[in-house]
Amino acid sequence: MAEKRRSSITKIAFLCLFITTTMMFVLSLRGRPGLFDHKTMPAEKLLTVFNNGDSQTSNQSNAESSNGSNRAILANSEKQRVEGGFQVSCNGNLKEPLKIFLYDLDPEFHFGLLDWKPQGNSVWPDIRTKIPSYPGGLNSQHSIEYWLTLDLLASEFSENPSSREAIRVKNSSEADLIFVPFFSSLSYNRYSKLSPHQKKSKNWELQEKLVKFVMSQKEWKISGGRNHVVLAHHPNSMLNSRMQLWPAIFILSDFGRYPINVANLDKDVIAPYKHVIKSYVNDSSDFDSRKTLLYFQGAIYRKN
Repeated sequence: MAEKRRSSITKIAFLCLFITTTMMFVLSLRGRPGLFDHKTMPAEKLLTVFNNGDSQTSNQSNAESSNGSNRAILANSEKQRVEGGFQVSCNGNLKEPLKIFLYDLDPEFHFGLLDWKPQGNSVWPDIRTKIPSYPGGLNSQHSIEYWLTLDLLASEFSENPSSREAIRVKNSSEADLIFVPFFSSLSYNRYSKLSPHQKKSKNWELQEKLVKFVMSQKEWKISGGRNHVVLAHHPNSMLNSRMQLWPAIFILSDFGRYPINVANLDKDVIAPYKHVIKSYVNDSSDFDSRKTLLYFQGAIYRKN
């Protein structure tokens, strides 16, 4: 029993590290980053290229940037925390990355929501040539689903996979966690309203189809869903399916609209989200000049 609990703590801790590293990177951006090692990527395509932790700038004239300058962050913190008597190191130098199996869901659940059309038999875009753009504004607040999926896809093209926090594996029996790539926040933001002739919204229909698919998979039946990662970062996303998928690890922005038996600190991860407020007046500092990352950890009533 102790070994089983240690294994569970380790997986969730490593997942936290993976998500935190990715989200710190996303929060530092105003445009779209490149996600690949230098040798695997056409230099003209993306603005910023990451190679073994060092940022390099490529041809900016051909970069497809959504809204201005790009900024990069290197996460080199050497934090440690003790949980249940088990010490977890967060120094970024993991001996083994977290192995994650990615369900090959139909594009209607992920990049198809961005109007991306598959070419050939693959359900995933060839992100070495072009990354489907993500809408800005309020959509970008809860865009973690987009960035984590891209990060897993990019891990296949890394020259040094062992240096990553998480890598994609093709065999689920080798995986530590099973990733469910449903862009639930985007689905809520774009497709939760009923059109005049609909009885159910597209968002509702996608959730029903997702539950049917996931719960029919052998991976879910073996674990009861406890090793599955489900993204529900927008507080109103997954409203129709959370009660069925609750054994999974939810990636949330807070616990404000979840009963404690469905989402709690024992199994779920709270991930930060990108702010959409303006900077201070006459604030000339940039991301790299700020040495401290602050966030609020406490109990408040949502929107009070």
